[in-house]
Amino acid sequence: MAGTLYVVATPIGNLADITHRAVDVLRSVAWIACEDTRQTRKLLERYGIEARLVSYHEHNEEQRSGELLERLEAGDDIALVSDAGTPLVSDPGYRLVRRAVDRGIRVVPIPGPAAFLAALSASGLETDSFYFGGFLPRKRSERARLLGTLAPLPCTLIFYEAPHRILETLADLEAAMPSRQVVIARELTKLHEEFLRGTARGLREQLERRGSIKGEMTLLVGRPRAGENPDAAAGQGHHGDTSRHLASPPEAQHIRGELARLQQQEGLSRMEAIKRLARRLGLGKREIYRLIQG
Repeated sequence: MAGTLYVVATPIGNLADITHRAVDVLRSVAWIACEDTRQTRKLLERYGIEARLVSYHEHNEEQRSGELLERLEAGDDIALVSDAGTPLVSDPGYRLVRRAVDRGIRVVPIPGPAAFLAALSASGLETDSFYFGGFLPRKRSERARLLGTLAPLPCTLIFYEAPHRILETLADLEAAMPSRQVVIARELTKLHEEFLRGTARGLREQLERRGSIKGEMTLLVGRPRAGENPDAAAGQGHHGDTSRHLASPPEAQHIRGELARLQQQEGLSRMEAIKRLARRLGLGKREIYRLIQG
């Protein structure tokens, strides 16, 4: 009989945030697959858990998934964890879970912390509808195009961003959505936890005055206010085009690039990638087809 794959959420900072169920599962499994064995060992030592660890990260995900699937099919229970938070949320794990599901192996979520949800809950922004985009593109041109694409969405936008790129990102955000409410949640659940609130320009100027910018950051952007024209705001930012639309060439180019990334890096089929993009952007699958073929 095949074993069970447990997808276990772990603390994002404060080690006391782990659930009782997560501790019980980590104690019971034959193996724990983790990004960094040194990081996970700190958590296990805190709770007196002895377990066999195996590294599972973005550089060995393809090979290690096969090995873990063999152990699952042999009857071993395995826990998948990330360095912090919920696995697969901007972290490795999709290939293993997808292949386990395809082979009929039981996959059980052990819910717990996720940085973007913690940030949203205390941000003061609308929580009834939101878009989570993970890490923004590193290239400034791609990041600016993506922000322009997302500007019309009537929901709170949430991203992760590195401290060394936050000023550039805020500048791009100021150009695309200058009047929006913006929140930066920094070092969540840690000693120096901090929430910064204001406009993109105001937060950029505030951080510039600090000189040194450190800490893991979650960036949240409020939905368009009543009467705001997000298309015009986005267009006036980088291109001076006040008639920017989702189907314009830059957005189509971004969608084609994102489709390729989902297929190559996350192992999705073309149809699965199109479905995910459609959900993410609030479009129909036919519209995605039209854009990528245009």
